[in-house]
Amino acid sequence: MLGRILIPALLACVASGGLAGHAAAQAAAAPSVHSFSGNLGLASQYRYRGIAQTDGKPALQGGFDYAHADGPYAGTWASNVGWLSDADARVGNSLEWDVYGGYRRSVGDLGYDAGLLYYGYPGRYPVAFNSPNTVELYLAASWKTLTLKYSHALTDLFGFVDSRGAGYLDLAGSVDLGHGIALVAHVGRQWVPAGSTGGIRVRAARDCSYHDWRLGLSAQAVGLNWALVYVDTDARGGAGQCYRSAPGRDLGKGALVLSVGKTF
Repeated sequence: MLGRILIPALLACVASGGLAGHAAAQAAAAPSVHSFSGNLGLASQYRYRGIAQTDGKPALQGGFDYAHADGPYAGTWASNVGWLSDADARVGNSLEWDVYGGYRRSVGDLGYDAGLLYYGYPGRYPVAFNSPNTVELYLAASWKTLTLKYSHALTDLFGFVDSRGAGYLDLAGSVDLGHGIALVAHVGRQWVPAGSTGGIRVRAARDCSYHDWRLGLSAQAVGLNWALVYVDTDARGGAGQCYRSAPGRDLGKGALVLSVGKTF
């Protein structure tokens, strides 16, 4: 009688233990709602919205990102720059350090994204220098590989006096060519409003507003991400104009940019 009771009980314990172990294994294998990634890259030069940030010199760049499966995300990214110190020898800055966060979701081929982006330029600045640090609000919508994004400056834009409210509209897309190669394209429009200081007009709306565009190829090879793109603008880069560097270079002039990076 005792054996008849113990044997079914032992079998039940074994079965329940097996089920519990299977459930625990499934729980352990369940993907986390949190994801972390990093990136590191090297570019022949740093172009942002078509404008040279390193005056044609190479740029080392990298960042870290966090994302939650429900949509929230945050991250930081940095690159060497030279446009501020080139423009004013009294400026001691060689770094752009960005911090951003937002919320994005997708439903099928459709997606949306909204967030805030802070561009920081730590360093030494002369008295009364208008801060280049900038905060932008951005909204984006995507369909498959096509993305339309609008960014709105909540502060003065990159040091332009009285430029709060500047906006940038960006349309970008890619076409898969197979074998890990894609055709990438972009067109953008930067608006910088007219500005005054002390009641004196220092800039008309057309002076620093411009279009930029980019066309090239991206590829994955030997475990790295590669891109070769042609970047150009109609920004005003003549003598005394907005996008002329102190050494006399047109910062919006067309150029080929080669970059290589790794995401981990």
